[in-house]
Amino acid sequence: MRRARLLARLVALAAVVTVGAGACAFAPSRERGSGGSPERVSAAGVTGASAPPVAEVEKKPAVEAPPAKKPAAAPTPKPVEKVVQKPSHGCPTGDRQRAVETALAALGGFGPVTVDGRQSAADCKAIKKFQKRYGISPAEGRAGPTTADVAKRLVATRADRCAAGKGLTFCIDLTRQTVFALRDGAVVMAPTVTRTGMAGGYQTPAGEYRIDWRNVREWSNPYKVWLPYWQHFINGMGFHETTTYIHNGAIGSHGCVNLLPVDARRAWDLGKVGAKVHVYGRRPGT
Repeated sequence: MRRARLLARLVALAAVVTVGAGACAFAPSRERGSGGSPERVSAAGVTGASAPPVAEVEKKPAVEAPPAKKPAAAPTPKPVEKVVQKPSHGCPTGDRQRAVETALAALGGFGPVTVDGRQSAADCKAIKKFQKRYGISPAEGRAGPTTADVAKRLVATRADRCAAGKGLTFCIDLTRQTVFALRDGAVVMAPTVTRTGMAGGYQTPAGEYRIDWRNVREWSNPYKVWLPYWQHFINGMGFHETTTYIHNGAIGSHGCVNLLPVDARRAWDLGKVGAKVHVYGRRPGT
């Protein structure tokens, strides 16, 4: 009997050794009669003797990384205003600077100028003086086209082109649109600007004439205007002070010889009935 009990214990021990390790992988069965099958649980939920409870680890909320800072936009450069410094002498440089300097140096009488194409205080003063003398507006010292044109015409005017004998002769150079006066061959009225007859049948005719009547203030019946310092020489044409801007080359006279106020007075003082008038050349564009 004792041997049988010992044998039974040995058999039971062998069974435990063979299958006992695999049985711990399942949770205890439900009570019989519940009608359910064994409940499977995750490893975290096992409460059997073979698997101690697993502590739940508190999950901390993920910390979001701060958004990357956008690179600061480069500041928009402010427009820089161009500072134009006015020359100390107060005169702007014109596009005919060298031409005007050359002409004024040849003419003389307007002050020292340096022929280098650059405006200086001395150039400025001389150009202003020239512009005021010949009625060029504005007289600001800028060597522009009108100033250059007038200066060039005056330089090109030559007394020896006028056929003058003894006594007083008024010389009208139509080509250069200038007027001067000679007495016994000597210049008594320096070349100055004029504006003669325009195209369309109003040209001042070339030829030899004499002043035949004068009036300090003559009324023009055809054109309804006063003609100061009037000196007539041919067909209703004569010298007189201009009534418009003399440097407006787009217009011309109706045959008269227009003069600046200072020149009209000078011609009046020199002239007399019987004085010779020599008209030569041809006005450009007529």
